[in-house]
Amino acid sequence: MSLDDMKRLVRQHIDLSWNKGRLALAEQLQSKDFLYKSSFISRPFNSATYCQMVQNIREAMPDLEVVVEECIAEGNKVVTWCTLIGSIQKPALGYPPSDKILSISAMAFWTFNSLGEVQEICTMFDMETFRAQLGLSTQHLAEKALP
Repeated sequence: MSLDDMKRLVRQHIDLSWNKGRLALAEQLQSKDFLYKSSFISRPFNSATYCQMVQNIREAMPDLEVVVEECIAEGNKVVTWCTLIGSIQKPALGYPPSDKILSISAMAFWTFNSLGEVQEICTMFDMETFRAQLGLSTQHLAEKALP
């Protein structure tokens, strides 16, 4: 699979899952041993749990749009920088509803298997900026590092 093919599949996966909610179609791009890891969950998710999480977030944020800002590929990996834009209309992941339009930056590392399927996604979200936009308390990096 070419690097351009992998980038195209990643963009398609994001569009199908996050932007359109066509999770069964997105799931077809994933391997049977698919894993999702993220900075905001405590353990890896399999495909079914990942799809349920995406569905829950989309229900809480029906106006959600994910914009791919950058997409880079090398070897069997793709890295994306995305911006999630929308408002929380129902509680989600422990966060309250808000009438504010939020902008959340996320980086994701996508790993493909030898069959050209998405085997793993590992995401990092800028949760401090997200919390600040909601008016919730944040903690500076230096404060976190201090005893």
